[in-house]
Amino acid sequence: MIHLQEVKKSYARGDQAVVACAVDRLDVEAGEQVALIGRSGTGKTTLLHILAGILRPDRGQVEVVGQRLDRMGEAARDRHRGRHIGMVYQTFNLLQPFTALENVLLGALFGRGAGNESRLRAEALLQKVGLGDRMHHRPAELSVGQVQRVAICRALVNDPELILMDEPLGNQDKATGGQVLDLLLQIADDGGKTVVMVTHDPESAERMQRTVDLASLRGEVVPAGGEAR
Repeated sequence: MIHLQEVKKSYARGDQAVVACAVDRLDVEAGEQVALIGRSGTGKTTLLHILAGILRPDRGQVEVVGQRLDRMGEAARDRHRGRHIGMVYQTFNLLQPFTALENVLLGALFGRGAGNESRLRAEALLQKVGLGDRMHHRPAELSVGQVQRVAICRALVNDPELILMDEPLGNQDKATGGQVLDLLLQIADDGGKTVVMVTHDPESAERMQRTVDLASLRGEVVPAGGEAR
């Protein structure tokens, strides 16, 4: 499902190149559920964005769901993500003028298309996460935790093979967060989906089948304000 080899992504800071993410090798099998951990600033979100095709690395091999993303242009990577990958962003990225249901259906536009089947699936997902009575409310009318659940539904609406999550439960109370993670893992189990989740929460990490510390993949990641090691 995922194969990374000698991947590196850097950013310019003045006249210096700062290494944001560096991975010697990472393999994730189809159907596996992996927690990605590590201290802040070590490139976990950058790595997720590389796996999603949002970013292309400076070098290295990135194979995701059978395709070499490092060889694709931006438009091709966008199509691949819409068809095969569900992404839960740390900052949600919902559009304020649209309702919860409409935001979920916007995710379907890049995959299955926002037809009747997708609408029924979107409604069912919102019901499952306890938002059946809030699906016609806009993000400003929802709590932060409810907005996060909408973002999770948007990631699932296209029935993706791979689900990427960046701190998906960070704004949930413990009970609600546990319920949402239960739902996510149940959907993954039922559909044989692969899950990669960035988390700082040890309890959430323990729920996954495997935990990978980014530092174990390579020690050449530069924390914010730090120096390469």
